[in-house]
Amino acid sequence: MRRYVPEVSTDREQLLAQIDAATGRLLRTVGGFTDAGVREPSLLPGWTRAHVLAHLAGGAAALRNLLDSARTGVAIPAYASQEARDEAIEAGARRDAATLLEEVTAAAGLFRAAAAALPDAAWERQVQVPTGAPLPAVQLLERRLVELELHHTDLDAGYGAEDWPQSFVELELAEPMRSQRADRITVGDRSTDG
Repeated sequence: MRRYVPEVSTDREQLLAQIDAATGRLLRTVGGFTDAGVREPSLLPGWTRAHVLAHLAGGAAALRNLLDSARTGVAIPAYASQEARDEAIEAGARRDAATLLEEVTAAAGLFRAAAAALPDAAWERQVQVPTGAPLPAVQLLERRLVELELHHTDLDAGYGAEDWPQSFVELELAEPMRSQRADRITVGDRSTDG
């Protein structure tokens, strides 16, 4: 007797492909950083590029925790605490460029592996994000893509809103992600005005 295997969501596969492409673009940028380059300021007030990279690595791990929560059905927090998150970013901001590249690369790979391992039914399980109401695990893919594109822009390293793929520009985002994307577009417009 044949088992029914549900079709993999086309939207989910498209988001995963966009995440893979965005990750590749980010890693190419980060691979060009020197130790001095990661100490330069980012577009985020008070944060260097190293802070942004540490946040990206930690954010991927946090989203992976939530995917693991959806897979196992056991509530796993994104971060141990807000304080632990903040301390990890500060510690990461002191690392050299090569270490940051390794950490961002490894975190991206582990996130992708967790996404690949998630059974179809688990994508609809509710997970608790640090801020806001619980949401279906499938929405974590959109959050990861937003993190990649916006924070790549925040690095202030030649990748801006004008470089975003049209699919990302047109993606229907919930708040606060929609406003965060709009803020980056506004910053890009100001930086090109005479």
